[in-house]
Amino acid sequence: MSKPVPSMDAWLQEAKASCDAARCGMFLTHNGVVRVDAKARVRQNDTTAADVTGMYFDYDAAKVEAAIEDAKKMPGIFYVRVWLNQGELKVGDDIMYVLIGGDIRPRVVDCLQTLVGHIKNECVVERELH
Repeated sequence: MSKPVPSMDAWLQEAKASCDAARCGMFLTHNGVVRVDAKARVRQNDTTAADVTGMYFDYDAAKVEAAIEDAKKMPGIFYVRVWLNQGELKVGDDIMYVLIGGDIRPRVVDCLQTLVGHIKNECVVERELH
């Protein structure tokens, strides 16, 4: 069972109305989605990997909050918001949304990459279902 998916339009409206919005020259979003191709197929070029039918996904909320706080401390970053799904997901379901607002493109791109990497590598449990 997955959680209700947020509206990225609403998130952007809220971000642009925030107290630091005038300092943001860029907002960047990430939307992770459950795909049919197994990680082994796309990362290790294992053509024998079975198709994914879904995914079990969970996270440690305290670790995610710490990752968000770290992201907010990065130079030029003024807005960070994260939503993570939970439970058994099917192909096409949203896994996560991340929104970063900052002063210039390189800092916003770096923050997004760092935060998503931190979340995926240290905060979540995900198991492909076949």
